[in-house]
Amino acid sequence: MTIPEPQRAEKAIDSIQQCLTHYACNLSYADLTPEAINIAKSRVIDTLGALMSGFFAEPCRIARNVAAQMPNPAGATIIGTRLKTTPDMAAFVNGTTARYPELTDTYHWPGSFGGHPSDVVTAVLAAAEHAQVTGRELITGIVLAYEIFLRISDVFHNPAIDHTILGTLGTSVAAGKLLGLTPDQLAHCISMAAVPNVVLRQARLGGSSWKAMATGQAGRSGVFAAMLARAGMEGPHLPFEGKAGWCEHVAKERFTLDIMGGNGTPFRILDTRIKPRSGSGGTTASMIAAEKVAPIGNIADVTQVIIETCKWSKEGTGISEDPWNPQCKEAADHSIPYLVAVTLMDGQVTPHSYNDAHLWNPQLRALMQKIKLVENEEFTRAYERMPQENHTRVTVTTNSGEQYVGATGGAHGDLSAPNTNKQIDDKFRGLTEDLLGTQRVDAILTRLWHLEDLDNAATIPHHFVVC
Repeated sequence: MTIPEPQRAEKAIDSIQQCLTHYACNLSYADLTPEAINIAKSRVIDTLGALMSGFFAEPCRIARNVAAQMPNPAGATIIGTRLKTTPDMAAFVNGTTARYPELTDTYHWPGSFGGHPSDVVTAVLAAAEHAQVTGRELITGIVLAYEIFLRISDVFHNPAIDHTILGTLGTSVAAGKLLGLTPDQLAHCISMAAVPNVVLRQARLGGSSWKAMATGQAGRSGVFAAMLARAGMEGPHLPFEGKAGWCEHVAKERFTLDIMGGNGTPFRILDTRIKPRSGSGGTTASMIAAEKVAPIGNIADVTQVIIETCKWSKEGTGISEDPWNPQCKEAADHSIPYLVAVTLMDGQVTPHSYNDAHLWNPQLRALMQKIKLVENEEFTRAYERMPQENHTRVTVTTNSGEQYVGATGGAHGDLSAPNTNKQIDDKFRGLTEDLLGTQRVDAILTRLWHLEDLDNAATIPHHFVVC
């Protein structure tokens, strides 16, 4: 007599997890448009330039020292050194270091959550180095990570959660693909990225050094999830759509990912913008407008500075309690009053604008108190429509009654305009030539602009050694 096997109940399917898995497994380099490929290469260049700019900062040194205690010759490189650590720790250190100078790209789409999608770049590179994939596979991984980050950003609206959570999700999917996970393994990878890694926005309030490390931690979590899945670990069931899942308790609403890049739909990476100055995205237009009248010869002669900007920039001007009195670099780089004051005194903000000599300069502090920041409703409307325009106007009044006006946006030049490859090169050179020298920078740019021809992405970090 044959005893029938007991029937197993079919498990419910998480449609978001399924969508991400299916999309990642089916995306290939051949699906990418020339525009997406070029933008992906430019983001690698830009992010590595930012990393070199932040290399010697104290939080980045701390992260390197911790990772150095976990050597792994088969792992991934701590960029800037010859040291190799585990792939997830390399993602942590390199992500922290690239994020620290506030120079990486940004994203704003009307109604989106926004964020800094280039947070994924160094983590995806760590996975690519560990897996020793080709340049084309690395490019595909970066476009994929951006797509996940940005499509979820478009439907995610919980202000209590930090945007770096999107970096964890994007990184996990791309790292899993580069590590060669099966569809089942990739689904588990996505679950292990989504469920254990909720990042509170408190990470960037109050001005602690953890602000940059939140990016590193996001990359580390994504790569670690991929490593666990590769080793056979299973993730929680229904990570997004379960009753205690991501939609219910993180997003606070149900959402779908109905549109993804490819097959005629533009990839979202095309809608990101590179920051030309060291400061948060909401401060950049104010800095550029101030540059039109800077430097002011006699700062003591200034009686008032009025900054007209959009609502988004005004409300996001400070992550400290008082943007007119930032106590550290992490608060100053989000303070429009501080950054405009530095610009009016020095002519332009650079990564050196956050040293103690600037932060506690009594003249700079006095100038900040003369600054008034107001919303211009016309500028707000221009920022929230498409095509987007980033308007800001800075009006400086002196004791004699003279006024100097600097403006950006629209006819005055707009941050929403895509960067040319030459602009990418110029920014990279400005951030790296003092450390690497012109000859090495020339060679790096040539190699990275031809990333699709690279047989092994593991060779990239070797060109950035400074210690």
